[in-house]
Amino acid sequence: MGAPRAVYTDCFPCDPFPDCFPYSSLPPTAPKQTSKATFFLISFSLSRSLCFSQRDPMLSTLLSVSLFFSLLLISLFNYAFAEDPYVFYDWKVSYVTASPFGVKQRVIAVNGQFPGPILNVTTNWNVVVNVKNELDEPLLLTWNGIQQRKNSWQDGVLGTNCPIPTGWNWTYEFQVKDQIGSFFYFPSLSFQRASGGYGGIILNNRDVIPVPFGTPDGDITIFISDWYTKSHKELREDVENGKGLGVPDVILFNGLGPYRYDQALVPDGIPYHTINVEPGKTYRLRVHNVGIATSLNFRIQNHNLLLVETEGSYTVQQNYTNMDIHVGQSYSFLVTMDQSTSSDYYMVASPRFVNSSAWAKATGVAILHYSNSQGPASARSIRWNVSAGAARPNPQGSFRYGQITVTDVYVLHNRPAELIDGKWRTTLNGISYLAPSTPLKLAQQFNIPGVYKIDFPNRPMNRPPKVDTSIINGTYRGFMEIIFQNNDTTVQNYHLDGYAFFVVGMDYGEWTENSRGTYNKWDGVARSTTQVFPGAWTAILISLDNVGIWNLRSQNLDTWYLGQEVYVNVVNPEITDKTELPVPDNTIYCGLLSSLQKRPVSESQVFQCCIPYHHKKNNFGCFHRIFDSSFH
Repeated sequence: MGAPRAVYTDCFPCDPFPDCFPYSSLPPTAPKQTSKATFFLISFSLSRSLCFSQRDPMLSTLLSVSLFFSLLLISLFNYAFAEDPYVFYDWKVSYVTASPFGVKQRVIAVNGQFPGPILNVTTNWNVVVNVKNELDEPLLLTWNGIQQRKNSWQDGVLGTNCPIPTGWNWTYEFQVKDQIGSFFYFPSLSFQRASGGYGGIILNNRDVIPVPFGTPDGDITIFISDWYTKSHKELREDVENGKGLGVPDVILFNGLGPYRYDQALVPDGIPYHTINVEPGKTYRLRVHNVGIATSLNFRIQNHNLLLVETEGSYTVQQNYTNMDIHVGQSYSFLVTMDQSTSSDYYMVASPRFVNSSAWAKATGVAILHYSNSQGPASARSIRWNVSAGAARPNPQGSFRYGQITVTDVYVLHNRPAELIDGKWRTTLNGISYLAPSTPLKLAQQFNIPGVYKIDFPNRPMNRPPKVDTSIINGTYRGFMEIIFQNNDTTVQNYHLDGYAFFVVGMDYGEWTENSRGTYNKWDGVARSTTQVFPGAWTAILISLDNVGIWNLRSQNLDTWYLGQEVYVNVVNPEITDKTELPVPDNTIYCGLLSSLQKRPVSESQVFQCCIPYHHKKNNFGCFHRIFDSSFH
């Protein structure tokens, strides 16, 4: 269901005899491709030859000759005109019944899976994801850490996209340009992530780019998260009424509750997660905190965690016995199975930075099981690897961010939830963001006045807090410094879409101009989500080279839902299509642009074509172009 099918865009019109090619699934690995012109010429003649041969067996000889020369041409052109491959996914987002902690509840699944399928692709591939919304409320998926170069249209947040209505489908299409590493996707609206809907994203290196560690024997994705037996609708109602989230009911490992490590705390019969490994082998563990608001400490009993990557950046390799992973953050560890096989081992995710004994019950425990195990289990600052290449051959450290002049400075102060005009809201610099009915990006594209204001203050203002749609105006190709000052009582985590930023400093107390003297100006890690501790600050630097409107938000669902977000507007003053892609043909229109929306296409109106391809493992085959105008 979730495996990708190869897909090719801009191909010829479909054959007049569509019954020749019934729809079929294809190998999960995407093919290498020829040029579009080659595909057009070869596919046009070949598809028709195949169709006519089914109607007249006398043409079989002609077909064989045509096929031989077509495949020969594909082989010759495959290397001279290779283009970045496309992969196509069909996803249905719906409710399923699960019992993560022994209580039946509705969770959000992708293709019936909770967590959802892993999107496993390679740098520069083009990804096409057709999403069918089978929930009872609007939906958007966002791609946490994927930079969407030149293409904020695919970001999947309210500032760039109209929601996908119930019963509709919408197709995301984007290129994972110049990125590698570990990321995840999740539903961005209405507190839905609290009910699931998330899954992993793996961006692999191209073969020509060396990886700064040996090839692991296996690759394992792990999702850790706080979890409540209340639905996301009940939780958001609590937050709206100022009740707060309280202590989570459980910490999940890959959607499952804890192993019964303590009979007093964990009920009997709870399904738990087991990872099966072979002794002596080394595995890459990609660990994501996809939770709601809880920082989690991750560890594996008696095993070292060799940190190698975080959110697309190779790190200085260092062994840890445990690691704090904050909401929205992703890490890769190499773990060698070098312990005794006399027993299994605990994997633990426990809450951090909490001060109540009630949190003791909320500990997630999974099992690391050696294949020859003989029994059950018994009971900081990250730096960039400046010499390693990532998505490109040049070393990460060749971008010397510490020598670039800062053009924009924003000091963002948060506040705990407070009543504004009778409603509980959270703020940045005294402004609680209000999402307009017309997405910012569409309003900008169609020059609609009054939807938003570009007047977000770069310092806290001495005025009462307010609800507003105010955004940051970034300087294209400028260098922005943002300081997050956390005046809340809990750890807050902030994420910026469209970019990886450099985390250059953090400390307790109030940030001042003199704090810049403590910045790491050489090997601060580049990532997309950073934590800010209570009563402390964190400073980041961003090179504003990606045109678009980009969401800057709290990753904590409660503070994000109540308004702690803003958008950064980056515009190239030169009118060109080289720095930003045009509005997609299948754009959904809403708000002030609702009149542009046309009737959605039904599934029966989606038609396919068969196109030949050359694949390094499977020699030659056929894959389908899905012609789907989606909505108009």
